[in-house]
Amino acid sequence: MERIHIPAQLIMKNKGQEGPLELPAYQCPLCQDRGLILRDGRAYRCRCMQQKAWQNRLRAANLAPQLSRYTFQNFDLKYYSRTLNDELTGTTYYESARRCLEAARRFVATYRQETRGRGLFIFGPVGSGKTFLAAAIANALTAAGREVLFTVVPDLLDAIRATYDRRPQDGSQTELELIDTARKVAVLILDDLGAHNYTEWTCNKIYSLINYRLINELPTVVTSNLDLKALEDYLGERTTSRLVQLCQSYHLPVAEDIRCLISREGVTKK
Repeated sequence: MERIHIPAQLIMKNKGQEGPLELPAYQCPLCQDRGLILRDGRAYRCRCMQQKAWQNRLRAANLAPQLSRYTFQNFDLKYYSRTLNDELTGTTYYESARRCLEAARRFVATYRQETRGRGLFIFGPVGSGKTFLAAAIANALTAAGREVLFTVVPDLLDAIRATYDRRPQDGSQTELELIDTARKVAVLILDDLGAHNYTEWTCNKIYSLINYRLINELPTVVTSNLDLKALEDYLGERTTSRLVQLCQSYHLPVAEDIRCLISREGVTKK
């Protein structure tokens, strides 16, 4: 009979204890962390591997833990007024938000399969839910197995600047690698393209990125607290004109910062 080897650490742990030997717990009891399940002589991929693949895609998408929980299902239209009128669209705030939500859903439905086409430019005041919708798009496409990169524009620019202070041999990403990743990723989400301190250098970087994705018809989502006319004062006409070609615009109006409303709701419930 073949002799069974018991790891020493298990023997020490159970020494002097009564009852059965404690075996290490598996993260997945179905496949015992092998990634495969044998059934009727055939091997099947365990669902835990799909979960791990999804988690890896989330990390690659650069979604923070809070953002990874945003979905279309918990985007609540109750925060958008049914009586206040949106002068830009000629409808109520509620109807503008509903249209924006539907556009985001269509974007996901389209780019689950398609690889080329127009994107979305979602603009509105601070706290109107722009980042929420953008993250919901990223989560839905990531769950569908698409390659997505979610990046906050000021953070991306800071990361590019930081490469100038690094030595080439330290193993960190170079400027070209960072820019190429954003240029060529299947779906790019640029969050918070707003009223920042844009220098000629930053304007050129943003122009280069948007122009590349326009020329190659790569789907892109951009959020901003400014409309395209106001953005033109910061980024210049050549960049905003390409944004118009790259993305379909949707206004997301709100009477009050939704984060403040939710915070007050939490206080009221206590």
